[in-house]
Formats: sequence, structure tokens, C-alpha cells
Amino acid sequence: MNASLSPDSWPSAHGVWHHLHLAPEALGAGTTAVPDAAIVVEQGAISWVGKYADLPDAYRQLPLHDGHGALVTPGLIDCHTHLVYGGQRANEFALRLAGASYEEVARAGGGIVSSVKATREASEDDLFHAAVPRLQALLSEGVCAIEIKSGYGLSLEHERKQLRVARRLGEVFGVTVRTTFLGAHALPPEFAGRSDAYIRLVCEEMMPALAAEGLVDAVDVFCETIGFTLAQTEQVFQAAQALGLPVKLHAEQLSDMGGSALAARYGALSCDHIEHLSAEGIAAMRQTGTVAVLLPGAYYTLRDTHMPPIAALRAAGVPMAVSTDHNPGTSPALSLLLMVNMACTLFRMTVPEALAGVTRHAAQALGLQATHGRIAVGWPANFVLWPLGDVAELAYWLGQRPACRVVRQGRLAVDGMGVHRSDA
Repeated sequence: MNASLSPDSWPSAHGVWHHLHLAPEALGAGTTAVPDAAIVVEQGAISWVGKYADLPDAYRQLPLHDGHGALVTPGLIDCHTHLVYGGQRANEFALRLAGASYEEVARAGGGIVSSVKATREASEDDLFHAAVPRLQALLSEGVCAIEIKSGYGLSLEHERKQLRVARRLGEVFGVTVRTTFLGAHALPPEFAGRSDAYIRLVCEEMMPALAAEGLVDAVDVFCETIGFTLAQTEQVFQAAQALGLPVKLHAEQLSDMGGSALAARYGALSCDHIEHLSAEGIAAMRQTGTVAVLLPGAYYTLRDTHMPPIAALRAAGVPMAVSTDHNPGTSPALSLLLMVNMACTLFRMTVPEALAGVTRHAAQALGLQATHGRIAVGWPANFVLWPLGDVAELAYWLGQRPACRVVRQGRLAVDGMGVHRSDA
């Protein structure tokens, strides 16, 4: 990214944004659309929001920004990504099309381990520059906060490298980045047959060191038949708890191992994938407020047929988030809006559910519910102006990247592909 495009040089969003149409629930759960609305931005935060006709006199001398009748939503949130990695795995995509299963690819030395090799071989700068266009594609669609996991280094040196790149991306692009340590993503080749020893390394050396360096916001585990056991997952959760770090879990993607119930006992922020989630898991998540993160990109890419229990989650009142799960192997997705469409078409979510899934519920999945996911006074100014007439269009169009205008952290973003740059 050119230094002249650094966030500090972006136009300030300071002033009154008017001639807006606030989307339903933009102000929070249960709220309705607000036509002819206004948002006041001062010092990077929202000072007032409501009908333009009710704008207090104290704000009427501020600069005006005409929204031209745009539909406005909170900034979108991509709450589950593996954005930083080396190489790509298009060859595995072809193998699966030829009949190989996800497990067969992994057991043959492909899968996560192949990305580990490429990530270890890449420098920190290599990883940063590879991740930039991926991030820009997401930002151009209105993403204002994103989770980035490690998990392709599987050693202290290389996990650190990934997490440092994630932090750097947030600084350079002026976007909220939550980092998640996923050291327990796969067994590195040098620990073949010694998974317990590797988990001890994760818990006793890697996690404490990375946390001490301020590189970890949460901890995740791949709990699965081809990943780590419930007992090993609990070891990681206990180590995270001792360090004061919240936990998340890759749970019930390929089978029901009871990971969601375990994660809920540790107050997990989220359980992700959950195609095979049981009634017991749903009950445990409901009790603790753990978010169900749905990942339709992986479901689609793997040609899965076992749909997450959406109706049961809905009936239980478990919050449901939607994310890209961007990763090189099972979800090379770079459009959160496409995931919204897939969540509706593949998982039968409603449009309001899907929009909540990439705003307030996604914020909750990252522990950001006090600052992100809706448009609220005192919160950072993160909102998107869409050239659309109806909120359903966010889920309706396939492949269209609306020329949205993005206010991110109080500035008019100018970094993403296709982002409108005029009328600052």
C-alpha cells in the first residue's frame, strides 16, 4: 500500500452525514428503518444519530456530507478468517473434484500441513504483501472489523510471524483486527505421532510467549477427528484461561465430538462451523451466550450435505454469525456479501438474520459487542453507505460489488477496490 494512502491521510468523516436511509436494526436489535436520517461524526466517533429533522442545533454548523439517499448499515464484520498464509491450494480443490475427501487429502500430506510448509518458507514481508489484496477485497465490501487467525506456522517463530502480520494489516489499513492464536490447528510434521507433546508446547511455551508480546486476543482449537481431541482441547482452554484469554472453537464440522458443550463450559466467544452440532451443544451455547458462527463458504467448497441446525439454533435463541472463513484450502472466499447470500440460500437464514450475522452477532463472536456491529452514540464511526434501495439487495445480488462508501474508524476509507473516493 502506498504511504500516501495511509489511514492518517484519508479524508476525515467529521461532520453531519445526511440524506441517509438507516437499514432496519442498524441501531440495534428490534429497531426499524429510519428514512431521511443523519449521523454526526466528531473526533472519529458517533455523536448523534436520528432523523435529520430532529438534528440538534449544536450540530447544524458542522460540515455536511450528502449521502444521496444511500442505504446505511453498520460496518460489516468478518469474524472468522485465516487471512495470513503462504501459497495456495488450488490443486487440492481439483483433487476433491476428482473424488478425494477432505480427510483423504489431509492424510496424504495435503491440507493444512501444505499451507504450513509454504507459510514457514515465506518471510514476514512476503506474508504481508500476499495478504494485502485479500484484505482489500473484503474492505471494499464494507468490512470494518476482521478476525485473523494464526495456525499455519505451528511453531513459536512462525506463529509469531503470522500474528505480527495480522497486527500490521490493522495498523496500515485502519481496520479493527482481532487476532486469534490457533496453534492447535494441526500437528506439525516434526511432531508426527506426538500430539500430546505438541499440545504441551502450545500451552507451556507458544501461547504464554505470544500473549506476553501482545499478539493474542483470543485462542482457538481445531477439535476434530483429524485435529485434536476433547482432552487436548481442554488443556489449551485451561492454559488460555490462566492467561486471561477468551476462547473459541472449530467445532462439529466433520463429526459431533461434543466440542461445543466443552467450549461453552469455558465461556467461549463462539463455536464455528457446527454442521454436526447436537441438541446438547445448542443448549450449552444458549446458556452461556456463545455465538454460532456459520461458514457457508466451507460448506459449499467441500460440497457438504449436512446442514447446520439453523432452525434449532433459531428456536433456542442462539445468536448466529456469518463469516467467510477465508483460507486457502476449504473456503478461498473474498466476499462477505456472497457469504450472506449463501447463508440465505444454502442455510435458509432470513435476510435480517444474515445481516445481524455480519454485524452485531459477528461483533459478539469477537468480543466487540460494546464498540462494533451497530450505529450507536459514543461508538467508533464505522458505517457503510450502499447505493441500494432495499436491505434485501445485500443478500440478493450474486457477484456484484456495490460501489459503497465506507466510513471506518472515523475516516472515509480510500483503500479498497471500487470504493467511492469522492465527496469526502
